[in-house]
Amino acid sequence: MRGTIGENHLLTHARELFEKFFEFSPDAVLVVAQDGRILKANPQAERLFGFPPGQMTDATIESLVPERFRGAHSRHREQYQANPHLRPMGANLELFGRKMDGSEFPVDIMLSPVRVGGEDMVLAAVRDTTTRKKMQEQLRRSEEQFRLLVEGAQDYAIFMLDPEGKVATWNPGAERIKGYRAEEIVGQHFSRFYLQEDVERGKPERILEIARRQGRYEAEGWRLRKDGSRFWANVIITALHDKGGKPIGFSKVTRDFTDRKKAEEALVLQLSRAMLSDLDIRKMLGAIAAGIQQIAPNDYAAIALYDDEIDRLRVHELSPHPSSKYQGETLLPIEETPSGEAFRQRRPLFWKDIRPGEFTDESFARYTKANLKSGCWLPLDTHDHVIGTLFIGSRRESAFDPKDAEMLVQIAHQIALAIDNVQAIRQIEDLTTKLREEKHYLEEELRTEYSFEEIVGESQGLKRVLKQVEIVAPTDATALVLGATGTGKELIARAIHSLSPRRERTFVKLNCSAIPLGLLESELFGHEKGAFTGAVMQRIGRLELAHMGTLFLDEIGDLPLELQPKLLRALQEREIERLGGRKTIPVNVRLIAATNRDLAKMVKEGQFRSDLYYRLKVFPISIPSLQERPEDIPLLVNYFVAKHARRMNKQISTIPADVMKALARWHWPGNVRELENFLERAVILTHGTTLRAPLGELEAAEEPKENAVYDLRSNEREHILRALRDAKGNIGGRGGAAEKLGLKRTTLNSKIKKLGIEKHEYA
Repeated sequence: MRGTIGENHLLTHARELFEKFFEFSPDAVLVVAQDGRILKANPQAERLFGFPPGQMTDATIESLVPERFRGAHSRHREQYQANPHLRPMGANLELFGRKMDGSEFPVDIMLSPVRVGGEDMVLAAVRDTTTRKKMQEQLRRSEEQFRLLVEGAQDYAIFMLDPEGKVATWNPGAERIKGYRAEEIVGQHFSRFYLQEDVERGKPERILEIARRQGRYEAEGWRLRKDGSRFWANVIITALHDKGGKPIGFSKVTRDFTDRKKAEEALVLQLSRAMLSDLDIRKMLGAIAAGIQQIAPNDYAAIALYDDEIDRLRVHELSPHPSSKYQGETLLPIEETPSGEAFRQRRPLFWKDIRPGEFTDESFARYTKANLKSGCWLPLDTHDHVIGTLFIGSRRESAFDPKDAEMLVQIAHQIALAIDNVQAIRQIEDLTTKLREEKHYLEEELRTEYSFEEIVGESQGLKRVLKQVEIVAPTDATALVLGATGTGKELIARAIHSLSPRRERTFVKLNCSAIPLGLLESELFGHEKGAFTGAVMQRIGRLELAHMGTLFLDEIGDLPLELQPKLLRALQEREIERLGGRKTIPVNVRLIAATNRDLAKMVKEGQFRSDLYYRLKVFPISIPSLQERPEDIPLLVNYFVAKHARRMNKQISTIPADVMKALARWHWPGNVRELENFLERAVILTHGTTLRAPLGELEAAEEPKENAVYDLRSNEREHILRALRDAKGNIGGRGGAAEKLGLKRTTLNSKIKKLGIEKHEYA
């Protein structure tokens, strides 16, 4: 009895599983009777054939077959009933289904005989193959197009190698370049294209091994034709694999670059001599002129180098005679000039391709004056960028033909590389000083930890600030960060820089209150050697150092009035002059300023220029004080304790509740900086896993009073006075008041000034 119940349970479970499979199968599933009636159809079948729910039942299977196939389908059904068997999908038959609306679509069908209740039936699974058919057709077309492309490429030798390096295919371009017919070379090892010394050194096998290991090999070198002559080849070999990753051979593309090689060798020789002798631009241009004359005889040549600062081409005429007088340079616009067109389009432009009225008459004046009748403008392309154009002109008609374009472009490429190298070498001296200054600056920066992760908190005030950071960072707008000392203005500035497009460039900071007045201008703008007493060497200023990056001016309210217009001009004109210098230096900086002072009030009192104020106040961000976001104090406490414990190799896992409560109650006049310094002292004093905080240093929190702000200011003033007296009037240095208070010397100076503390009160 128990066994029967178990069997019934299993049967019920199996039936439920079948019903679920039938209902949720991704394929259309039909149960068909011997007479062709559809006994049952799953929802996918109804959707596939376009029938409303329940209406496929009792329809004939022939109604799902296009009319042109119905007669044959009935015979096939009878044959299948006579010999029922499993017919899987993918039988390579062209089958089609018919929707209820009469439209047709390709299908694949699996048939399986079943017997239910003593009656024979057929279970049919139908799959729409429309997408697969389209993909197959696209693949066929792609293969045909590729075949036509390979066979039509007359200037390229394109062929396949088997895994051992034997030639498997051969295109007409390969026959033209190498001289072998397909029947002569297919099945032969590709090493016969290499020089004998290369074969003896095992170069062909080594090349295939590199291509097999790295996936691709590209190089240039001498190769052999069938008749034994040599040609300079550009070769690309690509390893081929099947779907399982098994190597099946290689594709090989070869181009004949012999003409280009000869032109390059002649030109490189001339340029090398000039570069080794001197970096003088006049000698370099003379060498270029002589080299071009040997390869492409001409009556006039000129090089136009692009100056991105003025968006113009600087034209240098090339004299074919080294003794000729150097003509200097002239400026040429990009627009409406053939040189500018070749530069912009990065392609050669031939004289006969120019349409009347396409360019200005002025742009042809120099060529008319030289009695030229033909010419071409070639882009000086280094592959990475275009540095200008080369013009070659002749007094003969059609002296330069587009069929020579490839050789001429390669000449221009070699010239571009040589000029680019010379310019790079000449720039090294200019960059050396800047790199030295930047290295020194970054070394100082690395002594202090800065991280976007240090912005800790979940208060609404902080979230509002971070949202503003997110909004302004992607722009190039000036941001003004406002907040009391110790609220983290520099962290916000760094966050803006880190999220901006300039994040890969330098973030340079300068505290306007930390630099003596006499040196602040030099710090900002730099100075030349001998600009003033003590200027024994050139110095790059912070504005120049921050070029293409971000400049953060902290305590901008302390910037002297006499420097404010100079800073404003630098921001507006994007150029500066070093102290004692006459050269205008372009600077492109994104400015972020910060202050704890009321700039609007200072403007009214004449202590700050209004035009600079409005230039800075493009996007102000006000940081709330720690007293305004007390809910962040527990998060900050945990963060700073973990940070300093990790730095000191301590394990502090517990912060007592009374300590946390006292820290949360204290008003923290020094904001986050004061909290961090206090917690750093607490970590130093802690021995064990429980934090020991010197709570005696904190004054008991008081209930808010009407004069709470006044009391807070008074308490802070007295606190600073006590520290100054204990330090015997010393503000900075070891044992100074700044060290006792855990503040920077510049910050303490700012507070002393703000609170009106006079020297006689503590000295």
